[in-house]
Amino acid sequence: MAKRHQEHQSLGEVLKNFVSDNNLQKGLDKVAARDVWEKVMGPAITKYTHNIKFERETLYVELTSSVLREELSYGKQKIIDNLNEELEKNLITKLVLR
Repeated sequence: MAKRHQEHQSLGEVLKNFVSDNNLQKGLDKVAARDVWEKVMGPAITKYTHNIKFERETLYVELTSSVLREELSYGKQKIIDNLNEELEKNLITKLVLR
């Protein structure tokens, strides 16, 4: 049976405790990084995105257009800043476009 820490807890507190107790934050960060790429970059760029993977503070993005990859490579730091701003934490430190 689960332990009761307090009689009354908000749902947010319960979820935070569950995530930290079960070491789920890395998995949630991977999903959040994928979702925020689609949200920040928009449907025009998402259409050319093949695969997105987040590992060890690095976001790997596979693009089907070499021209788009070259154009995005000029603004990597700005993209990283926009993604981290949307995530509300400094999660991504490096962006690799493939």
